Amino acid sequence: MNLHQLMQPFVPAKWILVALVAISIGTLTRPILAAPASVTYSVAPAQVKAYDFVEITAKVTTPDAANPFEDATLTGSFEATDGSGKWNVNGFCDSMDGSVFRIRFMPPRAGDYKYSVTYQQGKFQKRSSGTFHAFNASLPGILRVDPKYPWHFIWEGTGQHFFFNGTTAFWLMGWTDDHTIEYSIARLHRLKVNRIRVTLAGRTNLYYGEPIMIGKNWTFDLNPWPAKDPNDFLHPGFDYSRLNVSYWQKWDRMLRFAQEQNMNISIVFDMNDNKVHPAAGSADEYRFMQYAVNRFAAFSNITWDLGDDLDAYRDEKWTHDTGMLLERWDPYRHLATSHPAISMLHQDRASSWFGFTSYQEWSRKQHALMLESRKLQEKTGRIIPQTNEEYGYEDHYPLWATPGSDSADVLRRTAWDIVMAGAYQTAGETVRRGTNIWPDTGGGWMNGRGDDTMTMFLGYGHMVDFMTSFDWWKTNPHDELVDNGNYCLAEPGKIYAIYLPQGGKVTIHLQPGRYRAHWFSALSGQQIPLPDVDGPVWTSPEVPGRYDWALLLEAE
Repeated sequence: MNLHQLMQPFVPAKWILVALVAISIGTLTRPILAAPASVTYSVAPAQVKAYDFVEITAKVTTPDAANPFEDATLTGSFEATDGSGKWNVNGFCDSMDGSVFRIRFMPPRAGDYKYSVTYQQGKFQKRSSGTFHAFNASLPGILRVDPKYPWHFIWEGTGQHFFFNGTTAFWLMGWTDDHTIEYSIARLHRLKVNRIRVTLAGRTNLYYGEPIMIGKNWTFDLNPWPAKDPNDFLHPGFDYSRLNVSYWQKWDRMLRFAQEQNMNISIVFDMNDNKVHPAAGSADEYRFMQYAVNRFAAFSNITWDLGDDLDAYRDEKWTHDTGMLLERWDPYRHLATSHPAISMLHQDRASSWFGFTSYQEWSRKQHALMLESRKLQEKTGRIIPQTNEEYGYEDHYPLWATPGSDSADVLRRTAWDIVMAGAYQTAGETVRRGTNIWPDTGGGWMNGRGDDTMTMFLGYGHMVDFMTSFDWWKTNPHDELVDNGNYCLAEPGKIYAIYLPQGGKVTIHLQPGRYRAHWFSALSGQQIPLPDVDGPVWTSPEVPGRYDWALLLEAE
């Protein structure tokens, strides 16, 4: 039966010729079944550090895929030769014209590996294979939940515990030059911040009341996709079917520098401020997220965040379904979370993809809140770390807050309230030093930049010093062991860490034995030794100064 017979009686004959012409023209203008002239591969290096990555490049001669982000793929199989593991990995297009593809693989342990990679476009295929050796360079590796102490984090490579001390710099990647990005990360690292929340997509406005403006050196108009008008806040005209490669290459450079600084980066996929997103659950959305995984998952120093204020633009079913997809896409299963705006109840706490909580709650009753968060987690039968990643921005004072409630000192004390509940926190630094507004040396929680007048994190650093001076991951909240509204983390009989938010003195119920003891100033970091302490009950002297103090007792 010919085409004319197939289409009768539904299509008038005069339209048949039109259809045939259209088919011919479409074939000429979108040659997705055509083949490039050739594909050549780079060779994997002979040796690579475990938890660093091998990168193999495929160069396409005379690329002819109509859309290389849709019509061509680079896939790979990587295998430990001793049979201890096999990983299927996807590559990514790294040029707007489809002339360059790359694939990255992070070997998770020392040993010998073999690989095979395949470029495919329609029926055209070109393979390459090889071997390499991974050696142990004592890199931290991937951040995991500690299987023995699951309220806490551990580095898979070294087995060292990670005291999560985070900050937010949503539009860090709005800086046009790498130097400012690297300066900002290095400065935060010196201040003992070890994690930064950075958004991959998402724009905002200037209605925060902060001294910040866009200019040639910085913008909050991020462009992960090509845009007709990249500077139009509400109507950029994104082409969601493609990716803006130069923007993603800047992310590569940032992640590499952050890795060298032992800085963990929370990759926040998107945020709600201007409501410009690919459609929920669409091919465009999944292409964007998969591209991020394919490109960045080989970096050991990342975690995933499905989106800031996520419940403002995605529902809980989307969160669960997408989280499960993310777990399947990521060959290394980096820790992942989501960040709701409304309530810590809007978390997929029981699901396998969900690695730790990350919500916002702005009250100044964080100690009780985080204890309640632990109870909510316990009810699921699945223990994971608890974090509040948005409880205040220095000097920000949102409409519901009292002036002074987000001062550096108040936020520092609030951080102590959180960690003394066996939980973790992320704080935001002041923006008052300005961006493109005098003195133009700041940016804080909006873009990560700061100067030496911004001292909030010096106070947080003292908290880090105190907590990491003992095996904090072995302790749990035991406020019942102390009086006067003070807080206690304890591994009874071994470690008692007490925080006195109002100073004064404290009575501690100890297991029998003798303990070394010292005071620690939460404000200055000063340490003052005390005579040895005997259990089972001991009352401290008055704190040796004003403000808040901590006390550490360790069994001899």
